[in-house]
Amino acid sequence: MRYIQPRPSSIVAALYTARDLEVDVAVLHGPSGCSFKHARLLEEDGMRVLTTSLGENEFIFGGEQRLEEVLREAERAFAPRRMAVIGTCVAMIIGEDLSQAIHAVKTPTIAVDIHAGFSENIDGVIATLQAATDAGWIGEEELGRQRRLLEAANEVERLRGAASRPYIEPDRGDLKHLAAARLIELARAGAKGIAVMNAKKETAYMFADALAALHEVAPEAPVRYLANLEERGLPKVRRDARRIAEGLAGRGVPVEAVGSLDEYGALGDRLGEEIRGSGADYALLAGVPHAIPSEYTEGIEVISITNGPRQVAPLRELGHRYVLVEVDLHPRTLGVRAIVEGEFGAVLRSLA
Repeated sequence: MRYIQPRPSSIVAALYTARDLEVDVAVLHGPSGCSFKHARLLEEDGMRVLTTSLGENEFIFGGEQRLEEVLREAERAFAPRRMAVIGTCVAMIIGEDLSQAIHAVKTPTIAVDIHAGFSENIDGVIATLQAATDAGWIGEEELGRQRRLLEAANEVERLRGAASRPYIEPDRGDLKHLAAARLIELARAGAKGIAVMNAKKETAYMFADALAALHEVAPEAPVRYLANLEERGLPKVRRDARRIAEGLAGRGVPVEAVGSLDEYGALGDRLGEEIRGSGADYALLAGVPHAIPSEYTEGIEVISITNGPRQVAPLRELGHRYVLVEVDLHPRTLGVRAIVEGEFGAVLRSLA
C-alpha cells in the first residue's frame, strides 16, 4: 500500500531499539536536525543521543572522520557501557562505512546501517537487533522471536490499525467523562466486567493506570483484570514489566499476566479467548485494543483506550461503544519508573 499519511521512521525505530538494548549513547550519523524530536525525548529516558552534525562539506567529502571524533568524545565524556551508531539518509546516500568507524573506540559499539526510505519502520528494529546479535548482545533465538512479534504487530496495523488504509482522519475520540460515567455505572450495578491492558512497551506505564483507576473506584465490582506483564524480551522491556506489575500489586489490583510488553501484536486471539470465555457484559481495553479481533467482543459493551488519533475510526468500525485517546501519553511515559496517571484515570477518579 502507498500511504499518503505520515508513517513511523525506521531511523527512530532503530533509536528506540538501541534504548531497549540498554545502549547508553547513540550517535546519529547525519545532519543535526535528523530525528530531532525523538532524540530529545529519548534523552528523557536516560539514553544520550548525539549527532555528527554533517553539513555540506561532509556531504561532498564524507564524514567518517567526524564520526570517529564524536565516538571518541562520547567515550571520554560519558564512559558508556554500550554505544550505537545509527545511520541516516545522508549517511546512506554518500556511502559511509559505519562499521569501520566503531573500531575507533574500546566501548562495545554496534553500527546500524539504516535510513528512512523503508516502507515499514520495523526495518529499523530488525537492523538494530541483527547488529546486536552479531555483537553477541542477544542470541539468535531472541532475534527470531523479535522478528515474529514485529511481523504480527505489522499485520495487526494493516488489518485493523492506522495502516489499514492510505489516509485516516485523526480524531481525538469520545468525551472521557461520558465513558467514565458509563464505566462506573456498569461496575457499581454489578455487571460482570473484564479490564485488559495490551500495551506496547513503555506506554504501559500510563495504560496500566486505567485498570488501577477502575479498581480504585469500584473495588468490589466483579471485574477480571488482565495485563501483558510477563517478563520476557529485551532488558528494558523486562524491567518495565516488573515495575508496572509491582505498581499494580501495590494498589491492590488483582491482575493476571498474559503475554509480555513486546507481544502486544501477537496476543489478539489469546486475549480474545479470555474475553469471550469470561462471560463479561463489558470490557475495558487499554493499549493496543485493535489487536483483538471483533468476533471476540460481539455482544459485549467495549470501552477502548488508545494513544493514536488515527486509531479512533478503525476502533469504532470494530464496534467499540467508546473510543478514548490519551494524546500526550508517549512523552509522559519516557523516563518514568512508576505508573503515570492518565487523563481517563483522572476523570474516572473525579467522577467517583
